[in-house]
Amino acid sequence: MNILIVYPQVAETFWSFKHALRVVQRKSAFPPLGALTVAAMLPCPWQKRLVDMNVRSLHDDDLQWADYVFISAMVAQWGSTRTVLDRCRKLGVKTVCGGPLFNSYREVFQDADHLILGEGELTVPRFVADIENGAAKKYYEEHNRPPLDATPIPQWDLIHLSDYASMGIQYSRGCPFNCEFCDIIVMNGRVPRTKTNDRMIAELDALYSRGWRGTVFIVDDNFIGNKIKVKSLLREIITWQSQRKRRLNFFTEASVDLAEDEELMDLMVQAGFNKVFMGIETPSEEGLKECGKSQNLKRGLTDSVRIIQNHGLAVMGGFIIGFDSDPPDIFQRQVQFIQKTGIVTAMIGLLFKCACNNTDPQESLNFVPKMDRETLINGYKWVMNTIYSPEMYYKRIMTFLQDYRPKTKFYLEKNDVLTFIRTFWYLGIVDRTSTKNYYWRLLKNSYSKYRTAFSEVVCLAIYGYHFRKLFWSPRFKSELEK
Repeated sequence: MNILIVYPQVAETFWSFKHALRVVQRKSAFPPLGALTVAAMLPCPWQKRLVDMNVRSLHDDDLQWADYVFISAMVAQWGSTRTVLDRCRKLGVKTVCGGPLFNSYREVFQDADHLILGEGELTVPRFVADIENGAAKKYYEEHNRPPLDATPIPQWDLIHLSDYASMGIQYSRGCPFNCEFCDIIVMNGRVPRTKTNDRMIAELDALYSRGWRGTVFIVDDNFIGNKIKVKSLLREIITWQSQRKRRLNFFTEASVDLAEDEELMDLMVQAGFNKVFMGIETPSEEGLKECGKSQNLKRGLTDSVRIIQNHGLAVMGGFIIGFDSDPPDIFQRQVQFIQKTGIVTAMIGLLFKCACNNTDPQESLNFVPKMDRETLINGYKWVMNTIYSPEMYYKRIMTFLQDYRPKTKFYLEKNDVLTFIRTFWYLGIVDRTSTKNYYWRLLKNSYSKYRTAFSEVVCLAIYGYHFRKLFWSPRFKSELEK
């Protein structure tokens, strides 16, 4: 049996890091972790190939080789997924589709030959058995939540690790909170399920043995959903790191109540974490209450961010504009909060109700908001162009550095040094706007005053290059000065 696993192209979004990848000379930010995990669930005798369309093109020869084309996709891959399905149908190749996109929008993709809905540990084995017996069905759906001890180690040999800026592993599924706008609990449940410590160490060993020495993204939607278990894991990772000449560094996603647990923050930093993405959402208490974000109301959000960054974890923040309770000055308040807290990597999206790119106002606003539609869209554009203007971005990094207290040493590999040198060209020479002046000033000030955080500064400078390409243009300068 010949199986081609296709991972469609991700749309150009905040997290695609398309422009930053040019600087670091990698082809994609993240590997297709779900697809690699499903590959490991398939029988060993089956011939398996994987085409990540974010890394290389998909050719007709690839499709014609396959008995079945497995497609794994998220919402941000909608357009590319549609194209792949159309190509398969034209060539007469059977398709097997699964992942968040198909779970949420099955009715749109009825032309798929087989839809694998729910968590793969339960559905994939049933599909495989039916394929081998010649009795495969259209739908395979499962609503139960399997334990993660049966989840295999991703089949890393199907990709070239050097194509990616970071690797990914999963520790848990599910989140104990019930934020109104989030579909995580719909897909993965309210009770966090975790892998065993031994399994996580085995996954780290698998990456390390293949030569990976860079960043690892623990992809959980809330890594600290079960704090007792995660502390136990972190102690194991600390021991694992101490036994190796080169440490890995990690980042993940967590809820803001991380600020309430000093032991947990210390363990994360000791284990090698230096970044954490958090759903801040809004500085408006009314908005937080409206969307059920109770964990963000335990203390002032400004204090929570400062505490976490003081412990050596850079906060990346997610924000939402478009709540019914948003006051007329929400745009100014969002900018003021982001600048005051030094959240350099701030993803702001419009509230939306279906599949779309939530950083594209024309696509995102697909319902009737309480605020005037034009006011909301124009306000959103103003926020994005303000916070990603060179001046505001530079000021925000300097605010971040005043609070950030890195406590562990992160090793620089040869590629890191080469990347730093390439920033001279992209950010310090080629740029014809005023941006390069801020770049040189940033390097000078951070190296003289915040040398222990210098590698993080270089990383943020590269991020800024990507964000300006997406969200900022010099033509908005007159608006920003008003």
